[in-house]
Amino acid sequence: MTALPIDPVLPALTAALAAAGRAVLQAPPGAGKTTRVPLAMLEAGITDGKIIMLEPRRLAARAAAERLAEGLGETPGQTVGYRMRGDSKAGRRIEVVTEGILTRMIQSDPDLSGVGAIIFDEFHERSLNADLGLALAWEARAILRPDLVILVMSATLDAAPVAAMLDDAPIITSEGRSFPVTTHFLDTALPKNKRIEAATADLVSNALERTAGGVLVFLPGEGEIRRTASQLEGRVPPGCHIRPLYGALPFAQQRKAIAPVSEGRKIVLSTSIAETSLTIEDIRVVIDAGRARRARFDPGSGMSRLVTERVSKAEATQRAGRAGRVAPGDAFCLWTKGEHGALPAFAPAEIEAADLAGLALELAVWGSSDLVFLTPPPPGALAEARALLAGLGALDAQGRITAHGRALAAMPLHPRLAHMLQTAGKPAAPLAALLAARDPLRGASVDLSLRIAALAGRDSGPGEKHHAAIAQITSEIPRLAKGLPDAAPLSLGQQAALAYPDRVGLRRKGDEPRYVLSGGKGAIMDTADPLAGQRLIVATDLDGDTREARIRQAATIAERELRDIFADQIAWHDVCEWSRRERRVITRQQERFGALVLDDRQWSDAPADAIAEAMLEGVRQLGLRPTAAAQRFRARVALVDDLPQMDDATLLDTLENWLLPHLTGVRSAEDWKRFDILPALRAMLEWDQMQRLDRAAPAHFKTPLGRKIPIDYDGEAPGITLRLQEMFGVTTHPVVGRTPLRVTLLSPGQKPVQVTQDIVGFWATSYMDVRRDMRGRYPRHPWPEDPTQADPTLRAKPRGT
Repeated sequence: MTALPIDPVLPALTAALAAAGRAVLQAPPGAGKTTRVPLAMLEAGITDGKIIMLEPRRLAARAAAERLAEGLGETPGQTVGYRMRGDSKAGRRIEVVTEGILTRMIQSDPDLSGVGAIIFDEFHERSLNADLGLALAWEARAILRPDLVILVMSATLDAAPVAAMLDDAPIITSEGRSFPVTTHFLDTALPKNKRIEAATADLVSNALERTAGGVLVFLPGEGEIRRTASQLEGRVPPGCHIRPLYGALPFAQQRKAIAPVSEGRKIVLSTSIAETSLTIEDIRVVIDAGRARRARFDPGSGMSRLVTERVSKAEATQRAGRAGRVAPGDAFCLWTKGEHGALPAFAPAEIEAADLAGLALELAVWGSSDLVFLTPPPPGALAEARALLAGLGALDAQGRITAHGRALAAMPLHPRLAHMLQTAGKPAAPLAALLAARDPLRGASVDLSLRIAALAGRDSGPGEKHHAAIAQITSEIPRLAKGLPDAAPLSLGQQAALAYPDRVGLRRKGDEPRYVLSGGKGAIMDTADPLAGQRLIVATDLDGDTREARIRQAATIAERELRDIFADQIAWHDVCEWSRRERRVITRQQERFGALVLDDRQWSDAPADAIAEAMLEGVRQLGLRPTAAAQRFRARVALVDDLPQMDDATLLDTLENWLLPHLTGVRSAEDWKRFDILPALRAMLEWDQMQRLDRAAPAHFKTPLGRKIPIDYDGEAPGITLRLQEMFGVTTHPVVGRTPLRVTLLSPGQKPVQVTQDIVGFWATSYMDVRRDMRGRYPRHPWPEDPTQADPTLRAKPRGT
């Protein structure tokens, strides 16, 4: 066998596994860990049981099994086998499986009878299934199988956290690649307006002139692969074969992409599927567009959306390593060296951003809440997933798995689709196969019935490029239908609603086809779509926009059909709530399914206390709006210790306590505008508190004429405002407690002429200046030389006197 860089560390690895029963192996791309390690463990006698090796994708699993068998001079099905959905060849000692298979193995047999070791290959991808599989295997080892050997292998993973999770497992590191790879960066950053497909095609053309051998191009998705292939037409030299490679591609075409060409050069346009343990024959050049497509799940909306992001440094390293698998190679990056330094170190683990419904179901089946994860699932997303499962009947009120939940977990589908199949039976298998796959008619009308017709061969011809995808989906239908009951057929809309009860959409009023979904979110459909006029739909595919999602797939559903399958969830509700739009309390009786209002009637006899409670939200929106008298009262209360706080924030936080009993008859913004909160504020004080307030901060000042003038407590000092003549004869300045009042003296024309906190000093000093100025303006009003000896008055002399 050809020597590989992994070979020198194999003795240390097998010794660590024999001694500790666990290890973490770091080995750069091309080191040979996938090909060599299982055979080395077999030869060293690490275990008498079967060695299970996990691979993240079906193509990688089958290819790895073939290479391992080849190393033994055999074919798969003898010493080495593989197992994946829809295809398997049993192996006596080594089995390569896709990651979901391990979960099923452990759930059905926690003892893992006959299994001696589990290898987690390409763990750097941090898929949700790999993280769950490691957590389950680790707990099974701790409780049931202390002899179970666990090995985690990766090319670019930070090994220390994994080793710590595995009780400080030994870390074995293999240095060096099979062959050196020269990395080339752009001299200048790409213009922002240049599409990635055109830029990638330019880089491919440039690399073809400078290099020899096969070319592997990394692009984020199928769409970019198709567009880049179109850009390359007529630009590549004769003899170049362009091969696409992505997950939805039929298996035969995937095999064609990794197989060597008999003559000329091969250009493989691939998604991240080629980052794994695949060895693509005759590749010498890697061109990396620097983008990765990831699913991002929003627990608030209950929807996932695909986002295109910059790759991490670890992913870029993994991709570049593909060029050095079989010979020295070159890696061309569609970014500058400066931009490379800004890339994140690692891609986020899938568990941090994915839909966790499947994970939550598996955890419920396992029955333990103490699983140790390398990255714990986010609490919000996990809670949202459990709420969905409860709604599907998979979990009971205590969060425990139900019999229905166990049936869902046994199916290789998302819990939504499994629930649909378990409920609707065989007739729903075509829709389950369709929804589990990529949309074969993306870009056509959103109508699901068109896609079902294509699966049944009833359409007018979906187009050549769609035939393979449709055939692949159709081939899944018998497998999904196997063992299901022949239930009474439901409409397409009913089937879809069983899977997506939170995405039944009711068209809003207006010209544009906007929908409110039963889960409470909003969605919009293209105006030109034939389904745009439908009153009720079920949205099975949305773009995940958290504000208003765009509908990409949907089925119509009649109201009677909705009532047939969700009769127990449709009920009448009394609605008494504040309407921000109408600025009033609305009282309605509504028949609802989730957030959908199927029928709406006026609630004419709504209780007064319910209206008052609803009005509290209106008060919070409109604000307190205190009258001048209420504001003065609050200012007085603020000056006295040990009285209730009456600032805006405190009052708004405690409306139920002090305002609610006084809101009878108030139900609109106009009513609130006329409402005086002073009586409600006064009611907050008990009798003895009111007496203390009146003593410490009286509401009024009694003038020498016996008039009561309100005291203003809003300034630095409490104050009054009155006519100067009304203070004649006052020889002692008025006070509140020990604080002199701020007295604003007005002219007969109600204009301020003096502000003072020392009326005696004013009479003795500034008064004479005021008298001189005012006598000419107001000759009919008294301006005595000695105001301390004059009688207070508000009257002027009659004219002519």
